[in-house]
Amino acid sequence: MPVPSCAAIAQPARHAYLERVPRSPRIRPRPDAPKSGAAPSHAADDALPEVFRRWFRARGWAARAHQLDLVAAARAGRSVLLIAPTGAGKTLAGFLPTLIELSGGRPTRGAGGGAKDGAAAPPGSVPPPGSVPPPQPSPASGRGSTAARNVDKGQKSRAAITAENPLPPSSPPAAPLPFARWQAVQPASPLHTLYISPLKALAVDIARNLETPISEMGLPIRVETRTGDTPSSRRQRQRRDPPDILLTTPEQISLLLASKDAEHLFSGLKRVVLDELHALVTSKRGDLLALALARLRTIAPGLQCVGLSATVAEPDDLRRYLVAQDESSPGPAPLAELVVAQGGVAPDVRMLETDVPMPWASHMALHAVRDIYALLKANRLSLVFVNTRRQAEFIFQELWRINDDNLPIALHHGSLAVEQRRKVEAAMAAGRLKAVVATSSLDLGIDWGDVDLVINVGAPKGSSRLLQRIGRANHRLDEPSRAVLVPANRFEVLECRAALEAVKIGAQDTPPERLGALDVLAQHILGMACAAPFAADALFHEVRSAAPYRTLPRADFDAALDFVATGGYALKAYERYAKIRPTKDGLWRVANPMIAQAYRLNVGTIVESTMLKVRLVSARGAAKTGVTGRVRFGGRMLGEVEEYFVETMVPGDTFVFAGEILRYETLVEDEVYVSRTTATEPKVPAYAGGKFPLSTFLAAGVRALLAAPERWAALPGQVRDWLELQRLRSRLPGRDDLLVESFVQGGRYYLVTYPFEGRLAHQTLGMLLTRRLERARLKPLGFVANDYALAVYAAGDMGAAIAQGRLALAELFDEDMLGDDLEAWLAESALMKRTFRHCAVIAGLIERRFPGKEKTSRQVTVSTDLIYDVLRRHEPTHLLLRAARADAATGLLDVKRLGEMLARIRGAIVHMPLERVSPLAVPVLLEIGQESVGGEASDALLAEAEEELIRAAMG
Repeated sequence: MPVPSCAAIAQPARHAYLERVPRSPRIRPRPDAPKSGAAPSHAADDALPEVFRRWFRARGWAARAHQLDLVAAARAGRSVLLIAPTGAGKTLAGFLPTLIELSGGRPTRGAGGGAKDGAAAPPGSVPPPGSVPPPQPSPASGRGSTAARNVDKGQKSRAAITAENPLPPSSPPAAPLPFARWQAVQPASPLHTLYISPLKALAVDIARNLETPISEMGLPIRVETRTGDTPSSRRQRQRRDPPDILLTTPEQISLLLASKDAEHLFSGLKRVVLDELHALVTSKRGDLLALALARLRTIAPGLQCVGLSATVAEPDDLRRYLVAQDESSPGPAPLAELVVAQGGVAPDVRMLETDVPMPWASHMALHAVRDIYALLKANRLSLVFVNTRRQAEFIFQELWRINDDNLPIALHHGSLAVEQRRKVEAAMAAGRLKAVVATSSLDLGIDWGDVDLVINVGAPKGSSRLLQRIGRANHRLDEPSRAVLVPANRFEVLECRAALEAVKIGAQDTPPERLGALDVLAQHILGMACAAPFAADALFHEVRSAAPYRTLPRADFDAALDFVATGGYALKAYERYAKIRPTKDGLWRVANPMIAQAYRLNVGTIVESTMLKVRLVSARGAAKTGVTGRVRFGGRMLGEVEEYFVETMVPGDTFVFAGEILRYETLVEDEVYVSRTTATEPKVPAYAGGKFPLSTFLAAGVRALLAAPERWAALPGQVRDWLELQRLRSRLPGRDDLLVESFVQGGRYYLVTYPFEGRLAHQTLGMLLTRRLERARLKPLGFVANDYALAVYAAGDMGAAIAQGRLALAELFDEDMLGDDLEAWLAESALMKRTFRHCAVIAGLIERRFPGKEKTSRQVTVSTDLIYDVLRRHEPTHLLLRAARADAATGLLDVKRLGEMLARIRGAIVHMPLERVSPLAVPVLLEIGQESVGGEASDALLAEAEEELIRAAMG
C-alpha cells in the first residue's frame, strides 16, 4: 500500500491555550511561594486593557487566575515560574504581559532599522524601557564603564521606569560587568521579548498561534521565529531590524550574544519566556542557556524571566535558574516567584489488554500492532509515541502493512526533512490525519489540532515524561486526557504498572539540579570574546550569577580560561589551540576573525553522529534487474541518516526511512542517493540517539511491585504466571536487596543479577564485574544488560566458586570497584573516549564544521583519540578530562547511580544457585552478543534461541 505524501495546506492551529471557561476565584500560589506584601486583586476588568477585555468577551472566554498572576508579577518587575497542567493556558500566561505592554506601540523604526520615540504605552500597562545614560570609563572594561550600569538606588533607571509600575532587577549584579559598548545617542533596540523553547517546531507553532490574537486585536506587534531552519538572509535582517517578539532556541541566543552588535540588539529586552523549562535545564544545553541568561541580565538590567512547565519535581531548582544568583551574599539563594495553577481533570490512562502472548524480550511491540490499529480506527486523531526513531520507522511500517482501511497515518521524527515534518504538522492542524507515529519530536507542548488519544509504545522510562506525553491528548483543562500504554515485553508491563500508579498520585521524577559543565563554560568564554574584549574578573562574577555555576571555584574558571587561551599545558605549544589573547590593558579578545567564524558554525552542545542527506532519485533498471543503473540526479530531500549506517551498505541494499522502503544507490559527497523499491524485507536504520534511561523513581516502583505479590492482581494473567513461576523456581528480587542467580545453560556458566538501575549503570557494572572475574580466573566471556537486569557469562563455574568461598559476592560487588577498577577501565575504555570526544567538540578543541574543512565523524574520532591519549599521559588533570569524567558519572556510564546502588545493597546480597535458567533471566539472556570483553576465552557465546530458553525456564 502506498504511503501518503501528507501534502496539506497549513491551517492555523486551534488555540488550545484559550479555553472557554467560567470565571473562577483567584488561584493563589502555593504557600511556599515568595510573598511581597498583600496579594493584589486580580479582577480581569482591572488587570486587562479594554482591547483585551473586548477580545475575551467576544469569544466568551475568561482569563484564568494564574494568567492574571503573571500580569501582576510583570508589573511588580518579578521573574516567575508557572507550573500548570497541560491545557491550562501556560503559553498565553507567558505572553500576556508582553502583549499588554506592546499593545500601545513601541518606538517606531527608522530607515536603518533603528528606533525613535513613538507612541506612549496605554494607561494601566507597563511602559517599554527607554535608553540608558552612557556610563563613565572604568578600568574593568575595554568599551566603557561597567559599574555605571549598576545605577544608584536613588537614580531612575531602565529597571525602575515609573512609580506606578516599578521594575526592579530580579537580583542586582554582584560585580562589575565584563564589558560594555555604549553609544550615548543610540536608543534601545525594539526587541522586547525572547521566547526560548527546546524544539524548533514548538517555536514555529507558537508563532502561528500568536498571530491570531495579535491580528484580531490589531496590535502593532511583529513576531518572528529564528531557528536553524531560518534562511540566513532573514537572520541577518533580524539583527538589523529586530521584531518585537523573537521565538527561538538556546543555540540561536548564544549565536546572537557572540556577535559584535549583541549589546545593542538586546539593549531594550524586557522579558525572556522559557517554555518547557524542565526540558531545557537538565542537560548541557541548559548550562549554555543559563550562561546566556546571565549575559542578557548584564546587557538588560531588570530583565524578567518567565518559566513555564507542566512537570516539575523540585520547583526551587527551576526558580533559582530564573534569577541571578550570588553565593557570596548571606541568606537563602534568590528564587523567582512561584505560581501554581490548580484544577484540571485527572488523566484517563490504562494499559493495553491483549490476548496475544506477551513477548519475553522485545522492544518493538510487534505483538500489539493490530490492537494499536484498532485504537486508531476508533478515534479521530491519535498520537503514537515511541522512544527511538528506529521504533518509529518500524511501527509506522507495520501499521501501513495492515492498513486495509487506508487510514491517513503519518510519521514524525527529528531525522526527517523539515519540509516533510511541516507537511505532517499542517495536516494534523487541519484535521486531515488519523494518526501520527512520533518520537520525542512531538513530546512537548505543541498544539496540533484535536488529539483524542495518546498511545505510548514501550515503557515510558519516567513518570514525568509519560505525563508530558499524555498531555498532548485533549488539550483542555476541564476534560481528561486519554492514553494507552503498550508494553513491548513482560518487564515493561511491570514498569508500565509502576508508571500508572505514579500518574495516579501525580508523582514527578524530573532529574535533580545539575552542576554546570566545564566544556560548556569554555565554549561560552570563547563566545564572549567573539562579541568584544572582556575582563576575566568581571566575566567570572557574571558566570557565577548563573544557577548551574553559582558554586564554580575560581580555579575552575581560570582553568577554562587557560584552556581557551592555550589549549592547556600539554597543548600550549600548538598555535591552533590559542583562541583568545590578552590585550595590553588586561582584557581578553579573540585571536583572529577565523576563530570567531568557526565558533559561530559550531556553537551548541548537541553532538550527534555525522549526518548524510537522503535524496530520492531514480536509477534505470534497478527495480527490474537488481543492478544499479545510471543514477539520475535531482529529486527531493527525505531527511538525514547517520554516516556510520551508510558505511555498512553497498549499492542495492534496502532500508526503511521516511516511512518508505528505499534502495541505496550511491554516495555523492554528503548525499545518499536512494530510489524506491518493491523489496519486502528492508534493513532498518539504527540511530545514535533516542534511548531513555529508566528513571530512579520508576526503578524503585518496579522493585516495590515485585516485592508485593498482593498488588499483582492488576497485572495481566500471563505476567502474574511468569512471576509466580519465578517465585517457585528461584525467588523474587527484594525492594532493598540484590538477587544474584547462578546456573548453567548451553554449556556455559551464568551470573545474573537484578539491580533495576537502567541500562547505562548496568553496562558499567558489567564491565567492572568482568574485570574482577578475570582476575579470579573465572574466564568471563562477556555480559549483556537491559534496564532491569545484568547477565555475565563465563567459561568458569562462578556458582561453584561462590559455594566454595573462592568468590565472595560482598567483595565482588564492593563499592571499591569504583576506585582503581573504574580508573583502569576508563584508561582503556572506548566509552570514555567517546565521552571525551563529545566534550572536545563542545569546548571547541575540535571543530567539526568550517567552510571547506568539514570533518567526518571518523576524522573527529581519530583526532580526539590521539589528544585523549596525550592528555592522559602528560596532563591527567586537564580540563576536558575532568569534564569527561564528570559526564561519565551521570551520563554515558552513570557511575553516580551505580555507586548509590552499591551502597544500597551492601550487606543485602542474596545468592540463589539454580539448576537451570530462571524465568526472570530469560529476557536478558536473549540479548546476549551485544557486548563482549577480552580475556582468556577468545570467542563470545552466541545468543540462544528464545524457544530453547523458555523451554529451559519452564522446566
